[in-house]
Amino acid sequence: MHDVIIIGAGPAGLSAALWCDELGLDTLVLEEAEETGGQLLRVHNAVENHLGVVAPDGRALRDVFAAQVEGRGFDLWTQVEVERVDLRARQVSLRSGERLRAVALILATGVRRRRLGVPGEEEFQGRGVLESGTRDRAEVAGTDVLVVGGGDAAAENALLLAEVCPTVTLVHRGRRLGARAEFAERVRGEHRINVFTEARLTRIMGRERVEAVEIERDGALKPFRMAVRGVLIRVGAEPNSELFRDQLRADARGYVVVTGEQETSVEMVFAAGDLSNPDAPTVSGAVGAGATAAKVIASRLNKSRQS
Repeated sequence: MHDVIIIGAGPAGLSAALWCDELGLDTLVLEEAEETGGQLLRVHNAVENHLGVVAPDGRALRDVFAAQVEGRGFDLWTQVEVERVDLRARQVSLRSGERLRAVALILATGVRRRRLGVPGEEEFQGRGVLESGTRDRAEVAGTDVLVVGGGDAAAENALLLAEVCPTVTLVHRGRRLGARAEFAERVRGEHRINVFTEARLTRIMGRERVEAVEIERDGALKPFRMAVRGVLIRVGAEPNSELFRDQLRADARGYVVVTGEQETSVEMVFAAGDLSNPDAPTVSGAVGAGATAAKVIASRLNKSRQS
């Protein structure tokens, strides 16, 4: 039995663990991946908007966080697969067969990039299906590429790729881009970027790596093919909440609904980070939410132990 079990070791989970330790709580952090950091490990551009730290990329910022929590009194288990969570019992069952219990849970499982689910998307991952316009643009420099999405991330990556690619085709299912005006205007003003709205990527094709894509456009009689050497997909994120979304209040997309204290609809079960903040996901917000959850838990446990 622990005071707190935290599921997830991204910015929210690490912040919560730091504050739990600071407040004297017996804490265990469970992380499925081999290393901590969560989505930070997929941020390949400079991070300049987290107050107090400027980092060349997300991994470097993760390293700052990891160094700060190193040697703290909480336990951190990585490469742990959580098989089941019973929120009301506050019990966590691992794939290994272990069952863990806590007075309070903090869910910090974050989000993942949404996939299209089209043929070739998984097959060509790392072989033309790109991870990042920043990290992978040397790989596709001098070739034609496709970006899927209409938000800030899609527009920003299209602009980055246009610096090294002859043509960048931006495909968006809506009538107009949803990106901020500054990004949308730059995209429209960049002659290397062609924008197809009301269109969808339906297939990625090739032999050893990506060679072409198939695109459907509203009103067209049939899909058409386009030769490209790289595909970057930026169609938003979805929460990692499958393990517990049927046990608490969540919105239609699966994001966990919380109070101002980060508590979910289940007593003494809290959520922090992007998992519970779909409209304003930031590193700073995640760090603050993790700290809030820890402080609230410590306050309640102190009161119950004094009574």
